[in-house]
Amino acid sequence: MNGPEIHVEFAPELHLFVPQARRTGAVRAATDGVSSLGHVIESLGVPLTEVGTLLVDGREVPVSHVPAAGESVRVGTVTRPQRVPGAPLRFLLDVHLGTLARRLRLLGVDTAYESTDIGDPALAARSAADKRVMLSRDRGLLRRRELWAGAFVYSTRPEDQLRDVLDRFRPELHPWTRCTACNGLLKEASKEEVADQLKHGTHRTYDVFAQCRDCRRAYWKGAHHEQLVAIVERALAEYAQRD
Repeated sequence: MNGPEIHVEFAPELHLFVPQARRTGAVRAATDGVSSLGHVIESLGVPLTEVGTLLVDGREVPVSHVPAAGESVRVGTVTRPQRVPGAPLRFLLDVHLGTLARRLRLLGVDTAYESTDIGDPALAARSAADKRVMLSRDRGLLRRRELWAGAFVYSTRPEDQLRDVLDRFRPELHPWTRCTACNGLLKEASKEEVADQLKHGTHRTYDVFAQCRDCRRAYWKGAHHEQLVAIVERALAEYAQRD
């Protein structure tokens, strides 16, 4: 490594992004006296969406701080629960997080989802236009400056993904109020209103229905209802009563 250096220590949760820090927890990074600390951290692989308090020689600094040679930097993680000021808490998920999107909607959390790959620029632009928190495992996407806000989804397991998002943002939960297919709001519906969507056995067996106000999809307590109830009850038990 050429030129002046700084010592950068990362919180253990961030070692995922900085492989060279996994053994000692810290790395040496070059500084040019011009680039911001935020730029240096991102160049080491950590999206700024995952960065919390920054300490330089023990004092807190913003990401715009320009580090000088020999400084010692401590990079912390985002404080939980994370607050996103300026707009109601809403999410936008990329094409790889369909199961997480459906589970958030099941819990009544306003969740937009792109079922096709529309590209990072379009996702970032939608996040900004709709003021939605971008959830993704794509570090490049989370580094885009246009984003309203963003968060890295650490796990590949839907159960852990949901738990992490709920723990990090603590959204208000209103189960059974949103369409898991399109995110529209549900309303009570009569059997006659949804009859065209019911097979003979369903029409004969069930009497209580809901319908999406937007896409008109019908819902009833079918074969998978118990699995969905378990997801809802677990989320409510763990997060609904937290501050």
